[in-house]
Amino acid sequence: MWTHARWQGRFLPAQLPAGDRLRAYATWCDAVEGNTTFYATPTRSTVESWARQTGPDFRFVVKLPKTITHERRLTGAEAELRAFLEAVEPLGPRAHALWVQLPGSFGPADLGSLAAFLHRLPGSHRYAVEVRHRAFFEDDRAAGHLEQVLGAAGAEWVPFDTTVLFQSPPTSDAERDAWTKKPRVPRRTRALTAHPIVRYLGRDATERTVEGWRPWVATVTRWLREGRSPTVFIHTPDNADALTLARRFHDDVRAAVPGLDPLPEPMADDEPLTLF
Repeated sequence: MWTHARWQGRFLPAQLPAGDRLRAYATWCDAVEGNTTFYATPTRSTVESWARQTGPDFRFVVKLPKTITHERRLTGAEAELRAFLEAVEPLGPRAHALWVQLPGSFGPADLGSLAAFLHRLPGSHRYAVEVRHRAFFEDDRAAGHLEQVLGAAGAEWVPFDTTVLFQSPPTSDAERDAWTKKPRVPRRTRALTAHPIVRYLGRDATERTVEGWRPWVATVTRWLREGRSPTVFIHTPDNADALTLARRFHDDVRAAVPGLDPLPEPMADDEPLTLF
């Protein structure tokens, strides 16, 4: 996400070399979704660059490659998994969680494969699983079985909240595109671990996005008061203002939990880059 074209010259310095964009992004937010790893396992040197551009407390939630989750469906992908784990090793403590996003066709009948896969994973990482099959959200028995599988592995269930997007018909090309690609599932706010992860997708209109995240402000506030350490990612269909919206969400939570650390001060457009 830190290479999003619409941020260049607005939030990130214009003409910034690709190798410095993550460093600039890290002055706006202290966590990022590692979505590019879904399409290909990065080289170790690339991941070493990510580590150099971020401080030790920065959080990467890194998605497993689709060859493992979607093509092999968690079985017979030992070589691909080993290559991925070796590639992300340079992140060290920055690897907040490894993210297992499963296809919408991966349902309750596949939970045995998920349990076996999670059981084989090394205990040196946290793991977070995102499911999109509607049965896990509409069938209490299926949801309970999934929670048992995740609980046995100490893994988190990642909700992707798209309820605001689907509240009313789309009004832009970006929203229409999101309607065809994003899962339409109910909102889920139950945390299984001390490190819950939330993905929230709003609308292109800021006021609708902000209104839609009000329940999450209350939930995240409760989690913090319970001693949990949540990570929240704010999206809109075009993501043009996602950085400022993420900071606004953080401010809303911080108003309820004043002890919450502030986010970094964003880099000015003409500010020179420095190492952490």
